[in-house]
Amino acid sequence: MSENNPVTKRDNRDDAALLPPVDVIEDASGITLYADLAGVPKDKLHLHVEGDALTIEGEIDLETPEGMQDSHIEVGLARYRRVFTLSKELDASKVGAEFTQGVLKLSIPKAEHAQPRKVQVKVL
Repeated sequence: MSENNPVTKRDNRDDAALLPPVDVIEDASGITLYADLAGVPKDKLHLHVEGDALTIEGEIDLETPEGMQDSHIEVGLARYRRVFTLSKELDASKVGAEFTQGVLKLSIPKAEHAQPRKVQVKVL
């Protein structure tokens, strides 16, 4: 799995997005990916698998409460976006997703041809 760095336009904030921090753990059965998407509600979280590209997108509702004005903003981008290229060893059709307390957990198993297997030895 490798990461494609999305190109963001500095002159158009609507196209800009935060890169969420991601941990990837691999074992014999596949990979598990953890993405920190703090503040993203489930209905604003979108996962897409197209070909060998896995895209994670999410939007944060950062509304200023009524009657208040912004005086200092450090989190000006209200979108997350990260794109990964999945290797041919992974089965993209079997991606499993869980979303708990702002952390997205994706489980992507290895394709059957990439799974470790035992070979029976015949005694002649």
